[in-house]
Amino acid sequence: MNSTPNSTPTRHHRGAERRGLALAATALLSFGAVACSAETSTSPETSTSPETSTSPETSTSPETSTSPETSTIPATGAGAEERSWAGVALTDDEVAGLLWIREEEQLAHDVYTTLGQIWDVRIFENIASSERSHIDAALRVLDNYGIEDPAAGNELGTFTEPQIQALYDQLVADGSGSLVAALQVGALIEELDITDLRLRSSATEVDTLAGLYANLEKGSRNHLRAFTSQLEARDVVYEPTQLDVDDYEMIVSSPTERGHDA
Repeated sequence: MNSTPNSTPTRHHRGAERRGLALAATALLSFGAVACSAETSTSPETSTSPETSTSPETSTSPETSTSPETSTIPATGAGAEERSWAGVALTDDEVAGLLWIREEEQLAHDVYTTLGQIWDVRIFENIASSERSHIDAALRVLDNYGIEDPAAGNELGTFTEPQIQALYDQLVADGSGSLVAALQVGALIEELDITDLRLRSSATEVDTLAGLYANLEKGSRNHLRAFTSQLEARDVVYEPTQLDVDDYEMIVSSPTERGHDA
C-alpha cells in the first residue's frame, strides 16, 4: 500500500480518528488496572490517577468500559507452591500484573508487525523486533516462577484476554487508515506501556519484577521517542493522552537511552 507521508502541516486534527485512539488508550489502561488487582481495582471513572487522567475527549464510552467481573486474566495465576523463586513468592496481584504485562507486550509486537506489513515502513519492523525481546524477558520471569504463559500457542493477532483482543482489532483498524494514524497508534501504545509499567512497579517490592518493569519502561520511552520523531518529520505534533504533558515532553526531548532495555 502507498506509504506517502501526510503532506499537510498540522497539530493533528481532533477528528474521529483521534478520538478513537484516545478511547482505545483509556480502555486499555482501565482493563489493565482491573487485571492488576481484583481486590483493589476500581471502575474506569476512578482507575486513573491525576497524573494519568484524561480529558473528557478521552473518556471511555459505555461500549469500551469494563467492570472487574469482565476481566478474564486469572487473579491467582499458578498455585502458590509454583510461584516462588530464589526464596521470594509472588502475591496474587503480582502474578496478575505480570500476566497482563506479558500479553500487553505481545499486543505491541503484533500491532507493529501487522502495521509494518500494511505500510512497509522500517520503524514498525525495528520496534516489533525490540518488543520480541521484551516478551522474552517477561517469559523468563514467568518461567522462573513456574507460571504458565497465557499466550502460549497463540497466532499473530490472537490473544487470551478478550479485552486485549478487542483492542488489537481496534488499534490495527485505526492504524490502517493512514501512515500518520499508524505512527500515532505506535506512540499511543508506548504511552500506555509506560503508564502501565509504572503502575505495576509501584505495586511490587520484588526486585525481579521491579527490574523487569524498569527495563521494559526504558525500552518504551525509546520507542515513544522514535514514533514521535517520525510524526514530527511529517509535520505532525503528537498530543499525549495518557502521560502528563510535562512528563511526555521530558521523555521525547531527552536523548535515546542506551544499554539493556529488556
